[in-house]
This record gives sequence, structure tokens and C-alpha cells, in this order.
Amino acid sequence: MSKRTQQGADPRPAVIEMRRALASRIAGRAQSEGEHPTAIPGLTLFRRTEPSPCHRATYEPSLTVFVQGRKLINLGGREYLCDGSSFLLSSIDVPVQSQIVEASEAAPLLSMLLRLHMPTVGEVLSREDLPEPEGPSERRGLAVGETTAGLLGACIRLIELLETPEDIPFLSPLIQREIVYRILRTPQGERLRAIATRGNLSHRTARAIAWLKSNYTKPLHMEELAEVARMGVSTLHHQFRALTGMSPLQYQKQLRLQAARQRMLMDRIDATSAAYEVGYESVSQFSREYSRFFGQPPMRDIKALRDAAGAIHAA
Repeated sequence: MSKRTQQGADPRPAVIEMRRALASRIAGRAQSEGEHPTAIPGLTLFRRTEPSPCHRATYEPSLTVFVQGRKLINLGGREYLCDGSSFLLSSIDVPVQSQIVEASEAAPLLSMLLRLHMPTVGEVLSREDLPEPEGPSERRGLAVGETTAGLLGACIRLIELLETPEDIPFLSPLIQREIVYRILRTPQGERLRAIATRGNLSHRTARAIAWLKSNYTKPLHMEELAEVARMGVSTLHHQFRALTGMSPLQYQKQLRLQAARQRMLMDRIDATSAAYEVGYESVSQFSREYSRFFGQPPMRDIKALRDAAGAIHAA
């Protein structure tokens, strides 16, 4: 597996100071462990105070800016390491493995996540005066880049809006458009640019990905999926794997297994019911694939998750 890391963070004192300023604002708003939704739609702040085991998650189109700590994300066998100088751009809905590798009480992992509004991305792209990005682009739908002064400044102003809630409806969309602009100016933004451009193969593939996410319980017929994407089956296979690091069938399987796990954990349904709900016709096949994916059989895995959550709550 290759690892995408951000080496050689910008040494300029102004950029370093802006990272500290953003960290201070996130820490001030996220004073306890966990995730903290805000009054700004789509903006969530995070504080984590200890390393975590590797867990499965699904990323939607979003920007995550890290200002402290380190996190490792694995997509289709490729690893992306995020640190205090990094941003993580997800241009599509994609299942990943995620692990916090550096965090403590004294130096918690601090980050902010902003969901991307794709119509806004399209509006920014429609501007004829939008400069082209510099440097090579990332082929996959997930990319790590280095935070810049422009991006950090916009993020700071977005969080500062929380101090004046009456300004959020008017100013938040403007600042978020600037954030989109800053991202599109980076090499990492090229994949987002392609996905938001109608007619582009990445845009067509993203339509297939969105359809599959909404219909993962149905049997997968590649001809039907290719029709959604308006491309040939072989072309869709190639483009799908280039964006997600996996085949459409593997993608569907991961969505099904994660949905089943969530239903068993949150709604306390049994493994058989969960298997049928997410589209499996064979409970034994579900159990085998679940064990391979999560490392142990369904009910043993759910018990371990509940025990771990109980221990954290008791502490």
C-alpha cells in the first residue's frame, strides 16, 4: 500500500500562526470529547483525546481541516495521513477505514468538517475567471493537501460567525463559496472540479455512485448502473475503481455491511433481520462477509462495540 502524506509543512510564520488561531477557535467551541455540530449547516467540529482503533466509516462530499493530531484514512488499500498542516477532501460518497494515530489530553486531535454543497461547487466553477489549479491532480475521490493561508483565513472567519448567529444566514454562504474557491485552486481540487462538471466521466461516475448509495439494498445489475452513468459497463468499471479504489460490487457490499452494523447497534435488531434489511438473501453469506469485513461475527462484534461504549461512558 502507498501512503499519501503531507511533508514539509509551510514554514512561514504567518501560516503557522493561522493554524494556531484556527486550533484555538475549534478548541474553544469543542471543549469536550467527540463531535460538535454547529449552528452553521454542514459544519461540525471535532476533539479527540486519545488514539483509536481502526474503524469503518463513510465519507460524503466534504472538506476536513486538521490543525492538531494525526489521523490515518485507508481507501481501497491506499493510505492518507492527515496532520496539523493537512486538509482532507472527499469529492464523493465513499466507505473508508479511519484511525486516529496521535491525540492526547494535552494535545487533542482538533479538526473541522464542512459538508460540500455540490450546486455551490458548480456555481463557483461556472465563473470564467476561475484560475486553473497548479500541479498534478489526484485520480481518486479522496485527497490530502496542505492548508494555505487563504483556506485557513476563510475557515477562521466561518467559525467566528458562531459568535454572531444573526450573521450566519447571509455571511456563511459567502464564506463557504470562498472555501470552495480555495480548494478548487489546489491540485487536490481537480477531482472535485471534474466530478462537478457535467459530461465529465468523473461526473457520470459520481452519478452512479450516488445511485448505488441510495439503492444498495437492491440486486446490482451492471447494465442498469452503466445506464445511470451513461457509459459502457467496462468504462464504468474502470472509472469507478479509479475514483473509489474498489469495484461497484465491493462498494455495495461495504455499504450493506456498514448499514447492517448500524441497525444492529443503534436499533438492537438481530443479525438475521439486519441481513435481510440490507439486501442479503443468505444469512450465512452475510455472517461470513461480516466476519471478514469487521473481524468477528455480527453479534460478537456488536457486543464488543457496546461494551467499549459502556466503558467510555462509565469513565
